[in-house]
Amino acid sequence: MPIIPVNGINLNYTDSGGPGEPVVLVMGSGTSGRAWHLHQVPALTAAGYRVITFDNRGIPPTDVCAEGFTVQDLVRDLVGLIEHLELGACRLVGTSMGAYVVQELALLHPQLVRQTVLMATRGRVDAMRRALSAAEIELYDSGVVLPPRFDAVVQAMRNLSPRTLADDVSVSDWLDVLEATSGTGPGERVHMTLDPEPARLDAYRGISVPCHVIAFQDDLVTPSELGREVAEAIPRATFELIAGCGHFGYLEDPEAVNKSIVEFFRQVP
Repeated sequence: MPIIPVNGINLNYTDSGGPGEPVVLVMGSGTSGRAWHLHQVPALTAAGYRVITFDNRGIPPTDVCAEGFTVQDLVRDLVGLIEHLELGACRLVGTSMGAYVVQELALLHPQLVRQTVLMATRGRVDAMRRALSAAEIELYDSGVVLPPRFDAVVQAMRNLSPRTLADDVSVSDWLDVLEATSGTGPGERVHMTLDPEPARLDAYRGISVPCHVIAFQDDLVTPSELGREVAEAIPRATFELIAGCGHFGYLEDPEAVNKSIVEFFRQVP
């Protein structure tokens, strides 16, 4: 896992290597790029791609930058990584906050983008999502630390589909993982502030690269309607709704997600 200087920070990344065309995977808020390695990296590598993952600023061992940063800083970090690795125009996949970063990159630097897949995304903040962000920030700033098991249960109910929650074996495994990763650091606190506000849908009408939006039917964090709005705003973007998944759909039904990604990528040789 090399650490390289880009855009004034030290950034941690992993490169699968190989001769295949590059795909850069951009993770959402508060989560390491390692999450991609469970399902997406093996599938994309098997499909012949060279896959690059990384930790956004705010997620160690990339610099935390607890003093604050913006989504444009994350975009510049991504530009720096692409240029450092000399990837040229590449394919990108982002989920949640990572999709927001990819959308902004596609708008500002289309020469670096061949195709994008935008999962669990949005181009504006509605009242409920605004309230959720404010509540999370208030909780963090209060200094209250939730018991890990309680935090795991809340995260499961928030991010997983009813189908997963009804499976006793599956949900038990999920709770163990979420409990082991419970806790919020100062970089993740900054991530909580990175909402597309004011709304960016009008701006996204200027995106010119091929985009595919994937939404998850049971997503409470980023409802599918918000993803559909992004697909409708971006010229010629395609849209797919994957059933039986919550916000962590890329982990809940990786087969469906990976199939959607690879099929879209193969439309542009």
